[in-house]
Amino acid sequence: MKHTPIATTSACISKIWQVGLLLLLALCVTPMAYGQDKSPTALKKRIAIFKLDDKTDQRVGWWDQKSIGDGIADMIVTELVKSGKYKVLERQNINQLLKEQNLAKDGIVRAESAAKVGQMLGAELIVTGAITEFGYRKSDTNVGALGKRVGVGTQSAVCAIDLRLVNSTTGEIASADNIRRSKTTPSGSFSGKNLEFSNQQSFDESLVGKVSRQVVEDVVDKINKQMENVSWSAKIIMEKGGQIFLNSGANDGVTAGMRLKVYRQGEALVDPDTGLTLGSVDEEIGEIEVENPKHSDGKVSICRSTRPGLKVAKGDVARLKQ
Repeated sequence: MKHTPIATTSACISKIWQVGLLLLLALCVTPMAYGQDKSPTALKKRIAIFKLDDKTDQRVGWWDQKSIGDGIADMIVTELVKSGKYKVLERQNINQLLKEQNLAKDGIVRAESAAKVGQMLGAELIVTGAITEFGYRKSDTNVGALGKRVGVGTQSAVCAIDLRLVNSTTGEIASADNIRRSKTTPSGSFSGKNLEFSNQQSFDESLVGKVSRQVVEDVVDKINKQMENVSWSAKIIMEKGGQIFLNSGANDGVTAGMRLKVYRQGEALVDPDTGLTLGSVDEEIGEIEVENPKHSDGKVSICRSTRPGLKVAKGDVARLKQ
């Protein structure tokens, strides 16, 4: 009987262990990579920030002639863009659509009007609302000290928003909150009590600028929580030569190999009591796979149908395959 040397046997066992370890690592790493590249949490959902109505009695000298509502809305936009989580739609496009559709009568945007514009722009969530408090308040009190009356005062800065987050699909208000922040200092140490700001820095350094920043951060937190309940989607731009162009690309987290179901919007579901559109009866018409998510500098994806014969149309909606 021929015996295999012990050293050779040990080498074989070691080799088997190495192969097994590599296979185990591959199984562990693959799902993680898929989660990073193709999970719903990696995709940037669209959000539209509308000008906030001004319900205060303050006249603010903003450095670029903006209203309070425009200024605070722009601050929200900046924070959302900096987070890198969302595709924030241009406010110029929003204002243009509102004007063209005559949807901001008396300067006020209704929830249903906001939803209509959101649907046109492909936004999943609409941020709107009103500034209810903004500015400074002074309080003076006389107290006794060493037999004399001494004036003691405080200055308070306050910013408050009635926030409404609107689901663009249903037109319903998904969340409504009053967010208020204030800060009080002794009047003797207070500076910048007027509401004239020559530039961004002068506003940021003011007491009212600091409480406004806190309010904006609170608003972003509310948006983040609400967005967890919103599904990502994209729209078909066109189909040409078997290639299907989607209005979302690598910049929004779309990756090659991602499979999406395509839906065609059907009859609208209108609430008989309120007249609000509560969605529609959508028909699933097929499935597409992303081939190139980097077209147009990552703004557009080129896809192909996973089955022959699929006929898509401009405006058809693509959603993640569950």
